[in-house]
Amino acid sequence: MTLEFKDIQKANKAIKDYIIRTPTIRAARLSVHLGIELYLKLENMQYTNAFKARGALNKLLTLDPAQRRNGVIACSAGNHAQGVAFHAQRLGIPAIIIMPEGTPFNKIAKTQDFGAKVVLFGKTLPEAMDETHRRASQDNLAFIHPYDDAVVAAGQGTIGLEMMEQRPDLDVVVVPIGGGGLMAGVATAVHAINPKVEIIGAQAKSYAAVKNMIDGENHKIGGSTVAEGIAVKHPGEDNVKIIKKLVSRIEIATETEIEEAIFDFLSAEKLVAEGAAGAGLAVVKNNLDHFKGKKVGLVVCGGNIDSRMLSTLIMRGLVRDGRITRLRFEIDDTPGQLADIARIIGESQANVIEVIHQRMMQAVPLKRAELDVVIEAQDKDHVKRILKALRKHGFTVDAKSEV
Repeated sequence: MTLEFKDIQKANKAIKDYIIRTPTIRAARLSVHLGIELYLKLENMQYTNAFKARGALNKLLTLDPAQRRNGVIACSAGNHAQGVAFHAQRLGIPAIIIMPEGTPFNKIAKTQDFGAKVVLFGKTLPEAMDETHRRASQDNLAFIHPYDDAVVAAGQGTIGLEMMEQRPDLDVVVVPIGGGGLMAGVATAVHAINPKVEIIGAQAKSYAAVKNMIDGENHKIGGSTVAEGIAVKHPGEDNVKIIKKLVSRIEIATETEIEEAIFDFLSAEKLVAEGAAGAGLAVVKNNLDHFKGKKVGLVVCGGNIDSRMLSTLIMRGLVRDGRITRLRFEIDDTPGQLADIARIIGESQANVIEVIHQRMMQAVPLKRAELDVVIEAQDKDHVKRILKALRKHGFTVDAKSEV
């Protein structure tokens, strides 16, 4: 695979009328909180809410009439599936998407909404990929690879071209890395326009395959991750060559750091971002000293996060910040205790969300009761003031870190 800036310029001309030219905005609150100048390339606003629509479209536009009639096939459990389905439907090209068994129903439904035929096969993505290649050969279908294709990478590279047009004064660009197609494209574009811009990659620690290959490290690859979009065990070799040449460093983020970064996007900027984008912000947060005094661009590569996961993540974030806290009491089992506790909490300007009153627990003395009160507070310092007020009135109480 060879990828040059002229390929990205060609891709830009081909796809520009059919994709959203997403904005690169200053992250006002995050910039203040982090003490740096942070700019976000909002690919979560792209068609299908992820950058993958760019590369998929660029590849589809290269198909000849016979290939379009025969149709295309792709293997994906997420953003690539929707990107291929969306543009294939718009272009009138039949599309088959192979997904592993056990793919969440919402991802299947979203892909089917764009007119693609979804086939579930295999327990894992590699098994599904093998079936994709078999069907492509058997039925003479054009295979649209999610990242290991120069044409696809050129489409993703239009993000870098747009960023440099929108913010030519950027000093650093941070890009999440999975299979490497996004980074290969963006790095090629950014370096061609301004070789002085530093390019930094971001990976989830559990899928730091490119980090291992380039830096000779030995992070264990595999397992569950919230950064599903970059959970790639075997990145494209040609992408890695480009990354090795143009990217100054690759940093990794833990699952906790990625989760906190997703919450930061939502709470500070009111942006829904998926785990891959969270990895990028986590890497920025982990290296603030390096970014001081620089204008930093971050590719928010997508916003497709499961709503149930997001709900849980928000609650965990509120607990982590002290805005939702469980208070545990051991009280005398006499009338008026709960009313007094509620009154003190209210006078402290907090809200009671839930009350759990236990009399039957054998660990609690017979004439006493265990009481859990979930409250909504301003922050951790507010919780400390509430605890002080309750203890002042004689209550035995502790704050728990879970809800």
